[in-house]
Amino acid sequence: MTPSDVAIRRPVATTLLTLGVALAGMLAFFLLPVSPLPEVDFPTIFVQANLPGASPETVATSVATPLERHLGQIANVTEMTSTSTLGSTRIILQFGLDRDINGAARDVQAAINAARADLPVSLRSNPTYRKVNPADSPILVLSLTSPTRSQGQIYDVAAAVFEQKLSQVSGVGQVRTAGSSLPAVRVALNPHALFSYGISLEDVRAALASANANMPKGVIDTPTRRFQVYTNDQARTADAYRDLVIAYRDGAPVHLADVATVTDSVEDLRNQGLTNGKPAVLVIIYRQPGANILDTVGRIRAVLPQMEREIPRDIDIAVTSDRTGTIRASLHAVELALVIAVVLVVGVVLVFLRDPRAAFIPAVAVPVSLIGTFGAMYLLGFSLNTLSLMALTVATGFVVDDAVVVLENVTRHLEAGMSRMQAALRGAREVGFTVISMSLSLIAVFIPILLMGGIVGRLFREFAMTISIAILISLVISLTTTPMMCAYLLRARSGAAPNRFFRLSERAFAALAGGYAQTLGWALARPRTVLLALLAVIGLNVYLFAIVPKGLFPQQDTGRVFGGIRADQNISFQAMRQKLERIIAIVKADPAVDTVVGFTGGFQTNSGFLFTSLRPRSERDVSADGVIARLRPKLAQVAGAGVFLQSGQDIRAGGRPGNAQYQYTLEGDDLEELQSWGPRLAQALRSVPEVKDVDSDQQDGGLQAYIDIDRATASRFGLTVGQIDNTLYDAFGQRQVSTIYNPMNQYHVVMEVAAPYRQTPDALHTIYVATSGGAVRGSRATNAVSGTVSVPDSSTSTESDDESVRNQRTNQIGSAGRGVSTGAAVSTAATTMIPLAVFARFLNDNGPLAVNHEGHFVATTLSFNVPEGVALGIAVAAIERTMREIGMPTTIRGSFAGTAKIFQSSLNNQPMLILLALFSVYIVLGILYESYVHPLTILSTLPSAGLGALLALLVCHTEFSLIALVGVILLIGIVKKNAIMMIDFALDAERTRGLRPRAAIHEACLLRFRPIMMTTAAALLGALPLALDVGEGGELRQPLGIAIVGGLLVSQLLTLYTTPVVYLSLDRLRTRWRHATNGPSKGASAAISPAGSGSAGANE
Repeated sequence: MTPSDVAIRRPVATTLLTLGVALAGMLAFFLLPVSPLPEVDFPTIFVQANLPGASPETVATSVATPLERHLGQIANVTEMTSTSTLGSTRIILQFGLDRDINGAARDVQAAINAARADLPVSLRSNPTYRKVNPADSPILVLSLTSPTRSQGQIYDVAAAVFEQKLSQVSGVGQVRTAGSSLPAVRVALNPHALFSYGISLEDVRAALASANANMPKGVIDTPTRRFQVYTNDQARTADAYRDLVIAYRDGAPVHLADVATVTDSVEDLRNQGLTNGKPAVLVIIYRQPGANILDTVGRIRAVLPQMEREIPRDIDIAVTSDRTGTIRASLHAVELALVIAVVLVVGVVLVFLRDPRAAFIPAVAVPVSLIGTFGAMYLLGFSLNTLSLMALTVATGFVVDDAVVVLENVTRHLEAGMSRMQAALRGAREVGFTVISMSLSLIAVFIPILLMGGIVGRLFREFAMTISIAILISLVISLTTTPMMCAYLLRARSGAAPNRFFRLSERAFAALAGGYAQTLGWALARPRTVLLALLAVIGLNVYLFAIVPKGLFPQQDTGRVFGGIRADQNISFQAMRQKLERIIAIVKADPAVDTVVGFTGGFQTNSGFLFTSLRPRSERDVSADGVIARLRPKLAQVAGAGVFLQSGQDIRAGGRPGNAQYQYTLEGDDLEELQSWGPRLAQALRSVPEVKDVDSDQQDGGLQAYIDIDRATASRFGLTVGQIDNTLYDAFGQRQVSTIYNPMNQYHVVMEVAAPYRQTPDALHTIYVATSGGAVRGSRATNAVSGTVSVPDSSTSTESDDESVRNQRTNQIGSAGRGVSTGAAVSTAATTMIPLAVFARFLNDNGPLAVNHEGHFVATTLSFNVPEGVALGIAVAAIERTMREIGMPTTIRGSFAGTAKIFQSSLNNQPMLILLALFSVYIVLGILYESYVHPLTILSTLPSAGLGALLALLVCHTEFSLIALVGVILLIGIVKKNAIMMIDFALDAERTRGLRPRAAIHEACLLRFRPIMMTTAAALLGALPLALDVGEGGELRQPLGIAIVGGLLVSQLLTLYTTPVVYLSLDRLRTRWRHATNGPSKGASAAISPAGSGSAGANE
């Protein structure tokens, strides 16, 4: 007894089990997380170290290189890149996809600890690291503004309140604050005033460092009470620092206000954030891996009203970017396509069978199969995303096939006069093996995808599994629920006259079948012509595959546009800020733009970043790429700055962050050679039409004020290089010299010379280096040479004995730790002030604004975008051609990075992936039919499908992307179903009725013509909503639908004729082979049919 027999005889149990599957799937649907794409975690760790004021070269050699030497020894590091800029280095470690990120984080921490001994002692804090996903983008961006508060005060609220509170929200992974910096007390020193008092910059630093202690002070115990000892040992505001005594001269105190302007400001003045042109602080929120984006954003929005009550009322909160809007719209579009596909598929059944009762059966089987898939998706940890919903949409045409094959066969027997029960039992038995063969061979095409490694494999594994699960559930439903419903719902056609629709449709179908019968006879009579046509189709496949434009993923319109700004390398922060304001004004004026956020400063003052949110797709007349094309000529009018815009993509593949979507990296052993050829290649590519927005991260033309120290002269004055560097750092490095501890946060005291003395290289003439500050302290850190301090007699203090004792004690207080001052806490003796110009020359020079490493080598990365209508494959070929044309030396190695690197890898794997899919199907079919020959007959249908898919892509001007490749692989599973239905019935006719092969295949083709047309039409209409989809996210779905629709249209026309001809040709070859080898002549071999079913296979 077959499963179909049991299901038919136990309708209550079958109905309840079907309802249970549907109910479990419905519950799982509401529990599934929502995301734009399947979760692909790139195990990536971001390491950062700060050395404020240090040049990029100093940071690269003294900080980045030691860290890279230790980090590079960690197992399974696939890519290590670093960028060293003014005062900071950022190292990105990318690991293999199978590397556990938590284990990698422990290894990174161990490597940082091991490298600490090799790092400069002046590094204020240990390097830090954090786990990131370079493929993820912010889910929400908040903008904080205030008409009354400073940027630093707003930033402080954002860092103290928003970062803490939002990090506690379930689903939030990381919260970043940008656009300004923490509040600070800034000390702007006047070098001339310092010189007149005989006070050095190091004396001031020592005094500032001693102004804050915040140390434990103990308790006082009395017989009955305990008192905590507390002092006003912290100066917290600029007012408290102005009266700070930094020295005594001629017995009179010198206050900080006498030599400096002290203000409450921010740590870094060279940092600016803007929202729609207004100063703002940005709160950028990322999600945790696997978190439901919609639920996470919903929880964030729920806590925002409470946070608004906790912050000052004059700070306004605005949501400048909410990623859930486009995600909701995209998922809604896919869900709508899914519903339309189900309706169309059920409509196909109604048109062909012309019986509402018959149409009701697939109307139940298809939704149950799809809904039940949600339950399996939940158990497997999948999410509702574009790819998984695409899989279900495409699966609509597959899952209906099984039900249609069973339903059509039962209907045929019912129309022949059998009872409902008899027709259901026999019809299900006859096609049981056929349905199993169709389903298993269809699942087999996904085996290569399931076994595929890398990022592409991770992305499409969920897609392949979702379709496979839907097919398996459909297989079970078609062998149980479908025949049971046929047995109790279908009815024999009454003797009453059919309605007009039935007569017209019957007449049309009879004409179609008659025409096919005539042309089939013609094809069977001319096998050579048909085989030559098949060979021509195979040749066309090879040719079209070679010429079709190729890409990695379709260019999406996510409603987000990112922009990088690159200005002249010698631009000042003030000029860069003005350019940023003008650029934002131009972008905001575009009617398609909703909000635009930008910021500049920080590590590179000549660069900036834009984040633009577009209006919903229905409210703008062009796509994101169209907006970019419209803005590009307007932004080109901003002199001295290049703006590189790119449409935000859901699918990103890491690589070094750049101003464009794709990267090409140059490496070399010779630094000068690399610095020479990098700009030459960039300049050559700017004239290549296949690429645009070419940018280079090689920035070695920044202006430098080079100080050439005469070491011998400096030594005669008792000066060391360490003392000179400390003085320069005090003057120009925004040096953080003290920490203020508050209940909510910690702030710094920052010192440098006043603005008029740091806006031109001539200001170096105003800098003096002290040879003495009284008693020299901290010689280990400053390398001060003992015995070279001269203190003039006239500078002795004339204070009272008590004051002298106090000065003696305070002079014994040195700044402990790294980089300590050469002066005492409070200077009591004038120092010998040596002008910097006495022992140094000042030269104007060029130096790098950033030093980039790839691995352990200096590297230059070129970033580029691809013009609309140009495939990534064409751009890659153009770059390789340009390198040959300019004569790039072999000592410089070039390679694509990030998305372009993955594209190259996928391009090499595409033919192999198709061949593996074919081989998998052949193995499954060979096992099912116990034959080497019949699988070849079935696979002969595939070239026509490939031809149709490639022609459709070319006609629609669509790239052959990985999405289209998946469509071709799906066609392998779809198109072979037609051949399976033909061959199964032909073999059964040969076995049971002794028909000759030609008569058997001719009858099988005519008998199975209706179900073949039904299943093909169902699959075609199931994919049609994807091919015509123009809603949100349609760019990602269209190539799949176009490939399937095109492949089905062409294959349906050709395979109806090529399959029977190939079947007969292989049968003749098999017969000749047996005669040639003197084997037994058996005619058609016995069929292999499970559980005594009537379906056939041939032993070979």
